[in-house]
Amino acid sequence: MSFARVPLLIAFREAVGLRDTYGGIDGVVALQAHHLKPEAPSDTIVIFMHPMGIMHYLPLPPALAAAGVHVLTAVSRYPNNDSALIMEKVAVDLGRWVAHCREVLGYKRVVLAGWSGGGSLALFYQAEASDPQVTHTPAGEPFPLAEAKLPPVDGVMLLAAHVSRAQTLTEWLDASVIDEAGRSRDPKWNLYSPECPQPPYSADFLAEYAARQVARSNRITAWAEAQLAELTAREGPHAERAFIVHGTMAAPCWLDPAVDANDRAPGRCYLGDPRLINDSPGGLGRFTTLRSWLSQWSLKSNACSLKVGHRILVPVLVVGNTADDACTPSHTQRLFDCVPNAASRELHAVKGATHYYAFQPEHLKQAAGFVTGWLGQHGLA
Repeated sequence: MSFARVPLLIAFREAVGLRDTYGGIDGVVALQAHHLKPEAPSDTIVIFMHPMGIMHYLPLPPALAAAGVHVLTAVSRYPNNDSALIMEKVAVDLGRWVAHCREVLGYKRVVLAGWSGGGSLALFYQAEASDPQVTHTPAGEPFPLAEAKLPPVDGVMLLAAHVSRAQTLTEWLDASVIDEAGRSRDPKWNLYSPECPQPPYSADFLAEYAARQVARSNRITAWAEAQLAELTAREGPHAERAFIVHGTMAAPCWLDPAVDANDRAPGRCYLGDPRLINDSPGGLGRFTTLRSWLSQWSLKSNACSLKVGHRILVPVLVVGNTADDACTPSHTQRLFDCVPNAASRELHAVKGATHYYAFQPEHLKQAAGFVTGWLGQHGLA
């Protein structure tokens, strides 16, 4: 089925405290999206939104549009740059798109499609839209999401998703890092050092490694909180600093296929060779700020599916890919388990599919089929 691709732009003003993006008119937030509009009309639209990703041309949204699903690929105020991203602000941006779809585009029903990092965003958004509880960011700054009046949606889909940015980064942190300036590592815990135990890893090694990852995350969080308190006391409430996080792609599962096992190729991750990505500029969470670390990467983040999933009451669809080299099966299962109060919940797996369905048209077709079938089953087609 053919569909039109209509670029959209919306803008709104908000009070300016600390500027966290470069350029633009002071106090104006501009958001872009693509409206994928099939010829046949529908009262339902599916919104794809990632905290920082641009999803216009990823495989699944156009595949759904070609199957007759009306789709919006929305972008937050942080397009392809999460160095200063605040998850609470992303929720506000998503709320603007939900309202736009209903009030301007005329759709009666809205479903969130949380792909990859958009999964935890979708759950965080719906939890706060239906039962707002966030009053402050993890940096301690007032951010009452109840005042944003986020409009609730009619269903949530979690597609090749992980439980949160914070939990994912923690599970990928290099536990060997001793000096956060990147100058010193303990070879006994450096997965890429010959002095470290090699796969297959023992249960004791994995447990200690995970504990060290959590400890490292908490050390960075404590440092960020102390730095922010010191800076704001000295320079005022909008003082901020950027910093680098070294070693963010050292998950044992990339090297040992028995860890969080699925059909992925061993020795690599979705970004390539994890040994190289561990310190490369394109690694997860490499460049960040004090407030952004606390909001999106620290374990104090408000936007974690495991913290908010129990507040989701609408129908939920979870689809995992069994050869995913980004979102491993434990994340898929945890997402399904964390929404016990959903009106209904379904779990499906696309056998052999990778994270992006790259060069996998049949796998993509199957994933789209799970989505369209679920939408039809719940009166959302």
